Amino acid sequence: MALSPITRAAAVRGGLVALAAGVAGFAVARAGGLGTGDAGTVAANAYGSSPSGGRRLAALDDIPPGGGVILADEGVVLIRGEDDDVHAFSSTCTHQGCPVAEVADGRIICPCHVSVFDAETGEPIEGPAPSPLESIDVVVQGGDVLVGGEEFG
Repeated sequence: MALSPITRAAAVRGGLVALAAGVAGFAVARAGGLGTGDAGTVAANAYGSSPSGGRRLAALDDIPPGGGVILADEGVVLIRGEDDDVHAFSSTCTHQGCPVAEVADGRIICPCHVSVFDAETGEPIEGPAPSPLESIDVVVQGGDVLVGGEEFG
């Protein structure tokens, strides 16, 4: 059986498919690092033992009471309640994937299209964002905010 030569169009299509698969694989692998735990496997704001292998995100003292910080390198927004409860969300806006840029007055704000999320729940309260920010399970232990471990894949 003789093989026919590969056409330029077929080679380009094959290259584009391989590129798309690589980008999709990278996106899945990158997203798998945070927020992949089943809901309820680690109580948010839990004081006590940390999940096995937990990774430190920040010191509790780095988060102002009643405010929040955006950890751009981690892709996480940490919100601290007045009673030291800590909530964590993905910093990626659910509208078009822009990073949120500000936490102020109980709100998380995305500058791209002015979507605004409730800092306590991550629910959209203004703008075009169609769904809440992804919740990330964290624990507070020894003055540190931790994420990760066996429960997080």
